[in-house]
Amino acid sequence: MKKTLLSLSAMALCVAAGSALAKEYKELRFGVDASYPPFESKAADGSLIGFDIDLGNAICAELNVKCKWVESDFDGMIPGLKANKFDGVISAMSVTPSREKVIDFSNELFSGPTGLVFKKGAAISNDPASLAGKKVGYEQGTIQEAYAKAVLANAGVEIRSYANQDQVYADLISGRLDASLQGMLQAKLGFLKTSRGADFDVSQPVESALLPAKTAVGIRKGNAELKALLNKGIQALHDKGIYTQLQRQHFGDLNLYSGN
Repeated sequence: MKKTLLSLSAMALCVAAGSALAKEYKELRFGVDASYPPFESKAADGSLIGFDIDLGNAICAELNVKCKWVESDFDGMIPGLKANKFDGVISAMSVTPSREKVIDFSNELFSGPTGLVFKKGAAISNDPASLAGKKVGYEQGTIQEAYAKAVLANAGVEIRSYANQDQVYADLISGRLDASLQGMLQAKLGFLKTSRGADFDVSQPVESALLPAKTAVGIRKGNAELKALLNKGIQALHDKGIYTQLQRQHFGDLNLYSGN
């Protein structure tokens, strides 16, 4: 009997210890590269705006936690996440097999293809052969960088990396680049519709296993608790129609959610 009581007491202590170890999130810190409108950028007053920003803030509201945004260049996102500079990454981060080896992901936030942005009338298409001898830029740490190094470089393209998308655009506009390799939604809505992008066009989607469309919240490997919490918040946005409302606000009738 004493052994039984002792065992029950030990079990109770283990359960209590497990509960004490479970982290209660009162604040969620999200890493973001604010150079990628309409997903994440800065307003004139310096505040962060965009679809990803609104999604992150809405997720926090549903989970009743404070949202804190930590700015970083995109190629510093995974190192920063692993160094505990933030809890998650919400910055149009695509889900790739290589990234899944080092970090985990939430359920889908949105999906979108990759394309090439170039001067109107230029002899450029999504065929790598059309880019031979040309200069193509991309943002460091992106899936576009992986594609450029694996495919474009082998096709005789001069590839150039940049710390953020604003720097890519600066060289594209000045003529130091022939094309920019990037997300098509960002190209169409964050550049081509602006005065800076009026003289530019975008190719058809670039098809490659190196360019997956789905994006999600990046989190540290093995953090199942936070993953479940974020998925709960994301699902609430869909159940309550908040996701649809935010999507319509930023993209009109365009549907970015694949449901995968």
